[in-house]
Amino acid sequence: MAQPLDLLTANDVQGEYPASYHAAMATPLPRFPAAEGALRADVCVIGAGYTGLSAALHLRQRGYDVVVLEAQRVGFGASGRNGGHATMGQRIDQDDLEAMMGKAPARRLWEIGNEAVDLVRELSRAPEVEAEFHDGIIHADHRARYVPHSQAYARKLRDDYGYEQIRTLDREEIRHMVGSPVYHGGTLDMGSGHIDPLQFALGLARMAVAAGARIYEGSKVVELVEGASARVKTDAAEITADHVILACNGYLGGLEPRVAARVMPINNFIATTEPMSPEEQENLIRNNHAVADSKFVVNYFRFSDDHRLIFGGGESYGYRFPSDIRAKVMKPLLEIYPQLKGVKLSHAWGGTLAITMNRMPHFERIAGNILSFSGYSGHGLALATLAGQIAAETLAGQAERFDALAAVPTPRFPGGAALRSPLLVLAMLWYSMRDKL
Repeated sequence: MAQPLDLLTANDVQGEYPASYHAAMATPLPRFPAAEGALRADVCVIGAGYTGLSAALHLRQRGYDVVVLEAQRVGFGASGRNGGHATMGQRIDQDDLEAMMGKAPARRLWEIGNEAVDLVRELSRAPEVEAEFHDGIIHADHRARYVPHSQAYARKLRDDYGYEQIRTLDREEIRHMVGSPVYHGGTLDMGSGHIDPLQFALGLARMAVAAGARIYEGSKVVELVEGASARVKTDAAEITADHVILACNGYLGGLEPRVAARVMPINNFIATTEPMSPEEQENLIRNNHAVADSKFVVNYFRFSDDHRLIFGGGESYGYRFPSDIRAKVMKPLLEIYPQLKGVKLSHAWGGTLAITMNRMPHFERIAGNILSFSGYSGHGLALATLAGQIAAETLAGQAERFDALAAVPTPRFPGGAALRSPLLVLAMLWYSMRDKL
């Protein structure tokens, strides 16, 4: 029988960051040692992305002894290679949340989503985080028929939720703001924003270590044994802990089947251009905002601080990265910016995130002392960072925000983990066709 694909190494080299723009430009951390022998901690955190690093930081601030286990490098996964967008609210609109949960729970989820962006903005000001948070995300409608909904939704957020930081963009203004002929309208949300994702993750790691957390890299967890004191095993170590936090997201693998049945890894791809002049940047995206469009397979883009267009897009029908990521990203890039034909791409890379059936994050108490946080569905920079803070407060007995998110139903994928991959192919083909109609 064929062995299941290990996404930790299927597309990447063990112990090395991908050949991304973010990794090339980041101020690196010294390599942390691998865990060895018998270790003891109040809390063992599995995964050193946003959730795990934020959990370690906030747990240490509460006085817990924390061990963090990372199979690869700190910020190796989606946390270090995403598009850098931090968006207010949740992944799905409040209309859908109200229908799913009722108005009061939906309002609380909106508030939690906003608290997530506020936390990123606050943490970005720490000297350990060598990246600036830039305000503003444009949501661009690629079909004229979507514009009335965008306008109505902006009114709803203002009227029903008191959110004044969003305004509508008509066809003329969005084409001026984005410099593309393909968009028909949209909104500008100044409460949302963007940041260098890997620098932010590395900054969280610096803060967690300074607070006293113990981080181990190259320490893949092979078994989690439940109990009053849980045991977390790697090939070379066994950690006994009063509590465990699963913060693996798209790289969970088969470690926790109950979560794997509800959270599915998918791949996405990003490329960066060579640096442009400030004038060229302004002609493509005004005022250094980020952009995300209305396609189900979202195109998302922004500029780096050294004036490179960072563009994410391209469909994925399997777990192996394509042989030519540049070509995969260049296709949607040129659909949006045909004037960039001939532009050179300096970096191109892929990454694995995780989605749920309803595109809401999946928070679950696996056992009394084991919590799982995953399934951010492309909304993870802010929500995953907040999840770490929520993990810390939940272990300290303040579970209101955890319970609010855990109450959102997360359906199992049909067929569970075994059939996620073939169903992903069918789903992505269907949504790709829908986007083109």
